[in-house]
Amino acid sequence: MNLIADLQERNLLQDIMPGTEEQLLKEVTSAYIGFDPTADSLHVGNLVPITLLMRLQRAGHKPYALVGGATGMIGDPSGKSAERNLLDIETIQANCAGIRKQLEHFIDFSENTPNAAVMVNNYDWFKDFSFLGFIRDIGKHISVNYMMAKDSVKNRLETGMSFTEFTYQLIQGYDFFHLFRNHNVRLQMGGADQWGNIVTGTELIRRKGGGDAFAFTCKLITKSDGSKFGKSESGNVWLDRNRTSPYLFYQFWLNLPDADAARMALVFSFRPVAEIKAMIAEHETATHLRKLQKALAEEMTIMVHSEADLLFAQQASDILFGQSSVATLRTLNEQQLLEVMDGVRQANGAADALTDGLDLVTFLADSGIFASKGEARKMVQGGGISVNKEKVTTADFKLTREHLLNGKYVLVQKGKKDYTLAIFG
Repeated sequence: MNLIADLQERNLLQDIMPGTEEQLLKEVTSAYIGFDPTADSLHVGNLVPITLLMRLQRAGHKPYALVGGATGMIGDPSGKSAERNLLDIETIQANCAGIRKQLEHFIDFSENTPNAAVMVNNYDWFKDFSFLGFIRDIGKHISVNYMMAKDSVKNRLETGMSFTEFTYQLIQGYDFFHLFRNHNVRLQMGGADQWGNIVTGTELIRRKGGGDAFAFTCKLITKSDGSKFGKSESGNVWLDRNRTSPYLFYQFWLNLPDADAARMALVFSFRPVAEIKAMIAEHETATHLRKLQKALAEEMTIMVHSEADLLFAQQASDILFGQSSVATLRTLNEQQLLEVMDGVRQANGAADALTDGLDLVTFLADSGIFASKGEARKMVQGGGISVNKEKVTTADFKLTREHLLNGKYVLVQKGKKDYTLAIFG
C-alpha cells in the first residue's frame, strides 16, 4: 500500500518533505505523531492522527505515539490566540495513562507483531534535562530568526507570547531528534498547523544528527461552515463512553450535513477510495435517505466502540426517530434510557399521584408541557399524544405506576419528534 498516494486520493495531504514517499516505499519506516495530554480522553478531533497511525501500521510501517508529558506542561501555541492554563505533572501523567489506554484500542502494541506500535512520553527524556544543558546543547543549533519566522509565533506577536510558549517548537523539535537518534524514527506526521514545529525537528536532526528525516502534514478538518470539527452543541465529542455515550457518538456522525458527509467519509473511512466515491455518488441521487451518513456512523461507532454499541445506538435512534414500541423502551436499563434521552426536555411529577391514576391532561398542563388543559385536551383528542410510544386515544387517560419505565420514568410524545421525559420521584 502506498500511504502517501492513498492520503492524496482522500484529499488529506497538506505539506510533504521531498523524499518522504520514496522513503516509505523503500523500507519499513518508523514514524510518530504527538498527542497533547490536555484531558484523560481523546475526542473526535483526534481521530485524524489516530487513523493516520492506523493507516501507517496497516501499510507495514511502525507507528510511534508520543504523549507530551513534558510539552503538555508548556502548551503548544500553534493555532491558539491566547496562552492556555498549565496543568500540574500529576494531572498530565494521569491524562497520558488515559490516552495510552485509548490508543491500544486502535493500533497494535503486541510484542509479537513485527511492526508493533510503541508509546513514548517525552517527560521521560526531559525530566532530567537542565535548562543550561538544553540551551547549550540544543538551543545553539536553531537561530531566533528561524523561530520567529514560524506562523505559530508571528500570529501571536500582537497579542503577546511568553518565552515558555516561544520555546515549544524547539522542545518539539528535540522530541524528533531524540526519537531519530534512539529509536530510528525517520518520519513525523501531524496536522497542518504543526508544520513549523515539525520542520524545526528535521532541521535539528540535519544540523546536530547529520541524518535524513522526513515529514508530512494532513489538512485540518473543519465543517462546511468553517467551524472546528469534532464539537457538538454540548461541546467536544469524546472517545470515552463515559464522556460521550456511544449513542450520542453515533448521532454525531448520523447528523453530519450533506456538505460534510462526503469529505468526512474520505477522511475517516477505511473503505477503499473507489468504494467511498461510489457511495458518495449513490448518496447524491437521494440525499434524504442519508445513506452516506448512516454508513459512516456505523463504521465509526464500531471502530471506536463495538458492534454491540452500534446495535444499541440504532435501537435508541429508532425510539426517538422511528416506529419503535413500548416493548423496545422497556428493554433499556436506566443508564441506557438516560443516554437516549440526553437533551430531551424533562418534567417532574409526584409518584404518589400515580397510585390512583393521574389525569394525563392535568399532568400535561401542570408540568408545562402544554400552556393549558384546554390546549392539552385538544392535542389528546386529535391523536397527537403518545405515552411510552403508544398513542393515547381518550381524553380521560390516566397515568399509573404500570406506565413507569425503570420504576420512575414516562416518555411523553407530542407530534412526531417533540419528547418530554417525565420523572416521577
